[in-house]
Amino acid sequence: MKLTIGFSVNGDSVEVEVLPHWNLLKVLRDVLELTGAKQGCGEGECGACTVLVNGAPVNSCIYPVLEVEGKEVTTIEGLMDKSGRLHPIQQAFLEKAGVQCGFCTPGMIMSAFALLKANPDPTEDEIRHAIAGNMCRCTGYVQIVESVQHAAAVMSGRSQERAGKE
Repeated sequence: MKLTIGFSVNGDSVEVEVLPHWNLLKVLRDVLELTGAKQGCGEGECGACTVLVNGAPVNSCIYPVLEVEGKEVTTIEGLMDKSGRLHPIQQAFLEKAGVQCGFCTPGMIMSAFALLKANPDPTEDEIRHAIAGNMCRCTGYVQIVESVQHAAAVMSGRSQERAGKE
């Protein structure tokens, strides 16, 4: 039997019919057609499905959809502004080659975004800790860490570069 739940996604209120055993990732991808979060391991181990729930990173593949009732969900699609301009963390991943195949990128960016909201000037160790739940098989993490460091500098005004500059 389907139930109707309401929550906010990327600033928009939604009501969806769900089956109680569904996870948040299924609803995001299959019902709301927000395909940025990826199905990786399906067990909460790889981080490809990371989204924010009330500002905290969660593995949406194991997050029970009924738990999202009344909460705010932010996906990778929600980081861009209304004009389509990338958020500084997204732009930094492009500029600093933090993207290789791209499969882990949305989850990696969401974990980094949550870190930078809580700590605008993280150390390398803090960055590595924040993304520890996100697996990348392409970059070796160096470019990812550099991307987060660059985004932190841009977002805090420590960098001469502006977000969105190509």
